[in-house]
Amino acid sequence: MIRFFSGISGPGGPLSRREWLRLGGIAGISGLTLPSPAPAGQPRPRSATAGFGRAKSVILVYANGGQSQLETWDPKPDAPREVRGEFDAIATAVPGVVLGEHLPRLARLADRFTIVRSVSHDDLDHGSATYLALTGRYHPRKSANPPPSPTDFPTYGALLRRVRGSGSAPYPAVHVNGPALVPELPGPGQDGGFLGVGYDPLLVGDVTDRSSLPELDPPPELPPGRIEARRSLLRSLDDYRRRLGDDRRVRDAEGVFSRAFALLDSARYRRAFDLGAEPARVRDRYGRHRSGQACLLARRLVEAEVPLITVFWNHSARGQDNHPGDVDAYGWDTHNDLFAVYRDHLLPRYDQSLSALLEDLDGRGLLDQTLVLCMGEFGRAPRIAAEAKFAGGLPGRKHWANVYSVVAAGAGVARGAVLGGSDRLAAYPVSDRVGPWDLAATMLAALGVDPSSELTDALGRPFSLTVGRPIAGLYGA
Repeated sequence: MIRFFSGISGPGGPLSRREWLRLGGIAGISGLTLPSPAPAGQPRPRSATAGFGRAKSVILVYANGGQSQLETWDPKPDAPREVRGEFDAIATAVPGVVLGEHLPRLARLADRFTIVRSVSHDDLDHGSATYLALTGRYHPRKSANPPPSPTDFPTYGALLRRVRGSGSAPYPAVHVNGPALVPELPGPGQDGGFLGVGYDPLLVGDVTDRSSLPELDPPPELPPGRIEARRSLLRSLDDYRRRLGDDRRVRDAEGVFSRAFALLDSARYRRAFDLGAEPARVRDRYGRHRSGQACLLARRLVEAEVPLITVFWNHSARGQDNHPGDVDAYGWDTHNDLFAVYRDHLLPRYDQSLSALLEDLDGRGLLDQTLVLCMGEFGRAPRIAAEAKFAGGLPGRKHWANVYSVVAAGAGVARGAVLGGSDRLAAYPVSDRVGPWDLAATMLAALGVDPSSELTDALGRPFSLTVGRPIAGLYGA
């Protein structure tokens, strides 16, 4: 069943149409008094930036828990066994480039993407590193697991809505298969932060057990006139509330209600969620699991012209500890039992769903206008070891942020390339070091937003959308 979540309060039950509007209104009204958005204005364009404006949509595929670079995108077959691990490296479609042996489909597609092997930062815990990955900013409580806060920096979709508005889609940003649990509670950096709940992306949970959003289909007994009457009543209430004074909570409520009605009105947008409209062979190709169907929904949202889609490929960072029988709950935080978990569960599914997404986008002519970015919050340590304080008894790898890999494809990104490199142990970058802040700038620039643009908060203090720079090397520049 598809479930909607509040970005701050966590999971909730399935919502009826009435509850969708009512709870959305409550969320907007009950927020704290927060900094107000800056006056409307378009960001200063930087058309000379490599890749600027090349993407109509961005898909961020997020590997929650810290995916190991050594078993995936940056294997070290010549390193000592305690570093290289149990898996072999395999050749790819690009001569001289190897991947981990359990990614055969992605290896055959290596001529369609760029691997960045030199991403680096120094935050070593999931909560704050997830915040860094999804906002491009360090959390004030670095290397910690802080809860979401209304003073957080906004996630990318919230920033995009702030500078560009909603556009033709009721929600310009959608989070699929979320929220990201780190490992059991939602991590920070996934909502509107200090912009307010009115800027939260649409958050959709498990898409495997329902093919559409029937709660959003107008019942046959509800004629269009009654819908318009309800909207008229809402406008009257909004006018009255405005006369009470300029209140941030009122503005948030107006934004939530407005987007809810837009979603109810948009049959095209609602149809994007109908996975049952896909042929069975396509759904099978992606995989009939949460991760695969989330990637399929991302493709359908691209076709619906949603600008920014974040797919939490796995919603839990380490759900296997408490739910060993539920493979959908498995995450990349593999302190122990890394090789069994990767070989038997994570890597086969990742190889299936991500390769299907890339092939499908390319085959439909959508990859040229869609930037796909695959990343996690950090990587894993070069040396394998067992850790007594975690479940499982076989070796794994600790958190490691000094170097890890991400993959980019589409929207002008070079095909069949490797950018940057790590040392012989995959421990530190040796060239072209970049950080999550640069990935943030790259995504915004691809969508035609100047990442150095400034907004102001309620006190008139300016802040830039990002502190990074677009990664020109992705485009061969």
